[in-house]
Parts: sequence; C-alpha cells; structure tokens
Amino acid sequence: MTKWTAPAERCPIRHNDPVSANVVSAILLVLAVVLVVLTRLRLARSDEPGAGRLDIPVGLVNAHTALGTLAILLWGSYLVFETDWVVGFLGLLLWWGVTVVGLLILLRWLPAKGKHASEGASDAWTEGPWLSMVGHLGALVGAIVWTAYFSMDKLT
Repeated sequence: MTKWTAPAERCPIRHNDPVSANVVSAILLVLAVVLVVLTRLRLARSDEPGAGRLDIPVGLVNAHTALGTLAILLWGSYLVFETDWVVGFLGLLLWWGVTVVGLLILLRWLPAKGKHASEGASDAWTEGPWLSMVGHLGALVGAIVWTAYFSMDKLT
C-alpha cells in the first residue's frame, strides 16, 4: 500500500480573483433570454389570462418579445463577436425598452380598485407576484450594470 503524498506544488485557490465584466454580462444575457422566453410562455396564451389582478394587452407582451429578441441579437452580437459600438448602443437601448415594457407588465399585480374589481388570478407557475418581480426587477439591475459597463468601456 502506498502512502498518499501532497503534490510538490499546490495550485493556488483563486476565489478572490475579480470576475470580468464580460463574464458578468454573459451571465446576465443568459438570464435575460430566460426572462423574455418565460414571459412570452406565461402571458401569451390567448385561452387563459395570465396571473395578476389586471389583464395585460397581448400587444404589450408582443412588444416585450419583439424588443427582447432584437436586444438579444444586437447585444449578444456585441458581446460575443465584438461588433461596432453602435450595435452595442442600439442593443443597450433595446434592453432598456424591454425593461420598461417588463415593468409595465409587472404593474398587473397592483391592486385593482373599484366596486367590481376582482381578486388576483393565479396560474400554474406560481402564486403571487414574486416570480415576475424577481425577473423584471432583475432586468432593471441588469440594464443598469450593462449601461455602466458600456459607458466605462469595460466590455472588450
């Protein structure tokens, strides 16, 4: 039986190294893709209303999907293929548009007032607004982070 010996040179643990702006942006991009797709899947069904207290027009969901798709293509190409800054700027503007539309969609959870106002509807995904809040407030934080990185020219 051989005795275990430690290697002569240990690999240093690199848990204190900073994470690059490109890695953070790539993770945020993947999360944003998930947000756009799940919002579409959750609210675009015409046979049953989405969760919340107010009905959301399908046009708002379509705008969220269209802006999100264009933002994914432009911002993703800027991050991955290092295209011109104009492409990145347009992609960033589109992300702000997606964020604003997403926050408008989040308004469906505000309490409805009036004598004939109904209680909030739930769906099979979740009860309450927590999933929508995490997603769309996270999109706001992501847009702020991307804007900071883009304006400081940290994405290379």
